[in-house]
Amino acid sequence: MRTVLGLAVVAALTLASAAGAFAQEFTKGTVKKVDAKAKKVTLIHEELKSLDMPAMTMVFSVADEAMLSKMKEGAKVEFVADRVNGKLTVTQVK
Repeated sequence: MRTVLGLAVVAALTLASAAGAFAQEFTKGTVKKVDAKAKKVTLIHEELKSLDMPAMTMVFSVADEAMLSKMKEGAKVEFVADRVNGKLTVTQVK
């Protein structure tokens, strides 16, 4: 019984570690332009480690149009970007 319990604990810890490894990392950026009609935002951002991109200014699509209401020109934001259907897309913002 002890062995089964021990294995269950090890398995749970392993899964928790793996989930943490896949956690999305937020990147700091500044909103340069918001194009609500095209559902896009231009961000001056730090290095995007998850996408292996250096710091730069670039245009992103947004996964949810409601995110645009949180983005005003000149605002400092933290965001997560990913490739969605081949397009660089902001998937989370805070």
